[in-house]
Amino acid sequence: MPVNDASGQALADDRSLIARAAREAGRIAMHYFRNDPEVWWKEGNSPVSKADLEVDLFLRRTLTEARPDYGWLSEETVDSKERLSAARTFVVDPIDGTRAFIEGRRVWCVSVAVVEDGRAIAGVLECPASGETFSAALGAGARRDGEAITVRKPGRELLMAGPKPMIKALPAEVFARVAPHPYVHSLAYRLAMVAEGRMDATFVRPASHDWDVAAADIILAEAGGLIVDATGGRPRYGGPNPRLGPLAAGSGHLLESMAGVLSGIRV
Repeated sequence: MPVNDASGQALADDRSLIARAAREAGRIAMHYFRNDPEVWWKEGNSPVSKADLEVDLFLRRTLTEARPDYGWLSEETVDSKERLSAARTFVVDPIDGTRAFIEGRRVWCVSVAVVEDGRAIAGVLECPASGETFSAALGAGARRDGEAITVRKPGRELLMAGPKPMIKALPAEVFARVAPHPYVHSLAYRLAMVAEGRMDATFVRPASHDWDVAAADIILAEAGGLIVDATGGRPRYGGPNPRLGPLAAGSGHLLESMAGVLSGIRV
């Protein structure tokens, strides 16, 4: 999609804004990391820590004050349908990989995306415990710590992550080449690993949400890959229901085979 000079500058400004905010949010989270933060349990046996709430509050204040006409959708904020009338929306997971964060594991990140017309157009994954930052904007490429990243070309061995039943449902000739990747606690980080070529692809089980995926989506797309849903199309973000169905992330013919698996999953 071509980006004209005016919209390109606005997008660059948004990318810079969310990168600065995510960096500071990462610093806030690190004050609690491996420091026994207070933890509560949400419906569905999902944890939320004091760090999640502090980061959410900081990002909401910082980003909505800078862009008061943008909508706001976050895992840790009660949703308001007012956001549906906004042309652009911030889609945020204050800490993607909260379980890993609570357990003192380094694989978690602050995930911030800007969504327009159902698509992520800018995204940042700030991963302070591992010292990494992934970022992308529409038409501007994807980067890890400032260096360009791209998906890798599938070789004879396919390094893949995701639920075992989904991997086993691949065509036999594809499954025979698969080397399963160990579980990655943060979904956003796992998708970033595909974007930078550390693995070939990953399935995503049903019941992820916009905030888990949106920022990683634009990073992967700008790195030469895609996330697709059971229809074979790209998921849309920022709509009335943030819950997503099964997804596949990768590139090339491998992604085509994975999309075929999704069509047979009952949700």
